[in-house]
Amino acid sequence: MHLAMAELRLRLPPTRDPAWLGRVFWSLAALVLLWPLLVATEFKPWVLLAPESLQVSGHFIGSFWPLAHGGEFLAMVARETWRTVAMATAGMTLALIIALPLTLMSTRVLSISALAGPMARGPFWLRQSVRWLLVVLRSIPELVWALVFVRVVGLGPTAGVLAIALTYGGMLGKVYGEILESGETDATQNLLRNGSGRLQAFFYGLLPASAAELTSYTVYRWECAIRSSVVLGFVGAGGLGQQMDNSMKMFNGGEVATMLLVFMALVALADRVSAGLRRSLG
Repeated sequence: MHLAMAELRLRLPPTRDPAWLGRVFWSLAALVLLWPLLVATEFKPWVLLAPESLQVSGHFIGSFWPLAHGGEFLAMVARETWRTVAMATAGMTLALIIALPLTLMSTRVLSISALAGPMARGPFWLRQSVRWLLVVLRSIPELVWALVFVRVVGLGPTAGVLAIALTYGGMLGKVYGEILESGETDATQNLLRNGSGRLQAFFYGLLPASAAELTSYTVYRWECAIRSSVVLGFVGAGGLGQQMDNSMKMFNGGEVATMLLVFMALVALADRVSAGLRRSLG
């Protein structure tokens, strides 16, 4: 009888979560660690619900209606939207031109001197220098690069293209190197040991095993570049963002709302195209 009751108790689900104490502890620990960060950033979300904030927000949102829909304005929006996509695509193309050679120079798998042991001093410091260069490129936000190039080449999409090229070149170079070194490298090392050149080892050893992942990440970055190209327009880099900034300065809420809707549609379309390409490659 007692044995049957013990077996029944073992089958019954526990009435209390056995891990509740640990969850409570880590939740409190996260709160303790997060609280100084919230204080340092003056995070006060309740200010949004203050009567004066609600009044200002209501006037701002109300200015979005009616939407601007004039033929000349919509033609300008279509033109600037196309320029935004072109800026992102041209910037990504230049980023690839920057990233590919830097990736080949920084990838340890393609080092012939490292096949038999530690890498030679010269190739080691060359790879370290290239990796530091990639750190510099990606650590400076594209918005800062755009501000610099606006001073150098003037207002317009050229500044945005160059800004995207440098920042995204650093990002692509770093991630490409990690993808290549984390994949299957036996074929590459066998090719190098048998007298193959580095480019041959890359194209016939590394690239086939990592092509899908490399392409998927590149397409994803192109999607991110479209978002960035709109933001860069606010510092004078051309495209849809610059026109939106002009309309905001003129307090023309209808034009801003129309361009916001077009921007959201553009990002949604880029997201769908990017997801479809990554799915077909995966």
